[in-house]
Amino acid sequence: MLTPPALSLYVHIPWCVQKCPYCDFNSHAQKGEIPEQEYISALLEDLDTDIEKYHLDESPRLLHSIFIGGGTPSLISAQGIETLLKGIENRIAFKPDIEITMEANPGTIEAERFAGYQKAGVNRISIGVQSFEQQKLERLGRIHGQDEAVNAAHLAHRIGLNSFNLDLMHGLPDQSVEQALADLDKAIELNPPHLSWYQLTIEPNTLFYYKTPTLPDDDDLWDIFELGHQKLADAGYVQYEISGYSKPGYQCQHNLNYWRFGDYLGIGCGAAGKVSFADGRIVRTTKIKHPKGYLAAYQNLTKPYLSDEQLVADEDRPFEFFMNRFRLMEPCPKQDFVTTTGLSLESIKSTTDWAIEKGYLIDSELNWQITEKGKLFFNDLIEAFMPEEDE
Repeated sequence: MLTPPALSLYVHIPWCVQKCPYCDFNSHAQKGEIPEQEYISALLEDLDTDIEKYHLDESPRLLHSIFIGGGTPSLISAQGIETLLKGIENRIAFKPDIEITMEANPGTIEAERFAGYQKAGVNRISIGVQSFEQQKLERLGRIHGQDEAVNAAHLAHRIGLNSFNLDLMHGLPDQSVEQALADLDKAIELNPPHLSWYQLTIEPNTLFYYKTPTLPDDDDLWDIFELGHQKLADAGYVQYEISGYSKPGYQCQHNLNYWRFGDYLGIGCGAAGKVSFADGRIVRTTKIKHPKGYLAAYQNLTKPYLSDEQLVADEDRPFEFFMNRFRLMEPCPKQDFVTTTGLSLESIKSTTDWAIEKGYLIDSELNWQITEKGKLFFNDLIEAFMPEEDE
């Protein structure tokens, strides 16, 4: 038995103006006009299918948060987002303080729509800045400039959003320590309530993977992280997860639910979901990845939106739980492991004892706390919770 945790919703918008060379997300370069109305209708039908399949209309759980990601969701009109959010609320009741985040490019056209998105119900916007240096933006395939990024942040302040995030990368091609810290200084100067500050990684099936640029070496990356982390702390930002920094009270609630092993429905092209049930089942889902296939499911009701559905086996749950939970800086309540996995503390005692002995975890009566050493040897720590392979 387990206690179903908070329920969130992820909505995927797959289109971009162009594909960035570092991006491994399920995004597709826009060719012609986006089928906005048809896609929104498909999203809501996709949600209907999940609600019916998992009997969510019989559940008392309210929707904790919504995250509209992509792709570039700000290619969808404010009217389209309003239709989508009203449709969602008609199907699943919202918590009174629900967080509704939408990703947006800082280009002028998208920025001018911010107020429209806010009126539609969006109360948090994540602005994909990545860098403030024009040469670096061009190298990353971004279509905006520094002035547009700055103006977007100013506009987010001006319209009085509950919160907004600036997405900023470091470790960019041919980036010096000074350049990376200058980018961070500029972001801090704009005073966002939340900053996602993370290192560029080269992912398979991206242009950078096949033609890898020259990246900063490990010594420079360490200097960037250490000096940047101190700058953020001095400016009043608290690191609450590996790449998430916020002013007190402005953590991203949607991401917190992910990392706390919460539940989330995923609708849209390639969207992933996780749903827990009181009878002990945990189900992971993935939707049809390509827009053509996804829209074909809408046009042909005999074809499901679901691409894959798998039960999470008991032996896989410790790894999945800790892989998420130890991203967070906060202590991990032992009871959360029991209630969200349905397993006993005894089932992982030998592994947690080993991690404590290695100095990766600090143990108290109610919590585990990952140590600095545990963060440094994160992969070793997490792999210890993986199920043993049959010989």
